[in-house]
Amino acid sequence: MLRFTLNNMNDSFKFAQGLLTIGDLAERTGVAPATLRMWEQRHGFPVPERLPSGHRRYRETDVPVVSEVLRRREDGTRLDVAIDRAVAQVRAEAEPAAASVYAELRRRHPALQAHRLRKDTLKALSWAIEDEFCARATRPHLFGAFQRAEFWRPARPRWRELARVARSAFVLVDEPGGGGGDGLTEVALAPESPMRREWVVVCDSTELPAALSAWELPGQDDVRDGDRLFESVWTVDPAAVRDAARVCARTAQEVGAAEAAPVLFDLAGPAPGGVADLASVTTLFNRVVAYVDAASGRVPENAL
Repeated sequence: MLRFTLNNMNDSFKFAQGLLTIGDLAERTGVAPATLRMWEQRHGFPVPERLPSGHRRYRETDVPVVSEVLRRREDGTRLDVAIDRAVAQVRAEAEPAAASVYAELRRRHPALQAHRLRKDTLKALSWAIEDEFCARATRPHLFGAFQRAEFWRPARPRWRELARVARSAFVLVDEPGGGGGDGLTEVALAPESPMRREWVVVCDSTELPAALSAWELPGQDDVRDGDRLFESVWTVDPAAVRDAARVCARTAQEVGAAEAAPVLFDLAGPAPGGVADLASVTTLFNRVVAYVDAASGRVPENAL
């Protein structure tokens, strides 16, 4: 009887410290207690603390991980894969923000396939994303990284037009020199920034999210500009697009862009569910093919 009382006292003390019962976790996430027990038995997740009485207790940090597993399951992901990816995502979110959009996308979303693209092809893809996503989305957050000022100057008029319909628009480049205006914020990348070698287009929006990031391969000083090779990824997954947008906004904030703070706050929440509809993706693909085919790999000079 005394042992039972002590166990109950321990249980009460730990609960007062903020630990959750299995019923609490079930209520917070919508996953039934029986399901949580089954996940633990078959997949070793979630891992509870065991009180002396044998009762399970969970941490507050288990709530978002379980919720993320549930979201991925509803999207059709196999349970073991959903668990692995949700745990990896939460761990990554606890780490410092990456300084490279490309690196962040490859780390957080390893399923994204990387392709080596010539600059001329990359221009066509960027132009298509700007036309089909950035220009048509409702009040998106837009980000572009242009490497050097000589590549940014021809695209400035086009991006000023895109900025007129955006909630925010940021351009990251080595030497902006344009002064911004019309809702466009030009950000000077630090000399040591990895993004000086990166090419980025990000459209963070509810209905038409898209992100493109490409890392220029080293050792191409003697290569014709249009033939320069980039290791490239692109996606319409809202979670991946939100990750890319956060890296851009954090980079802008770190170099002193005051406009980045409210945008970071806006991007702090989870990305909206779903992905861009198939019709939009198909149109994007068709536009890329048309640009590449019509110009034999060359697109208008004011593309990114």
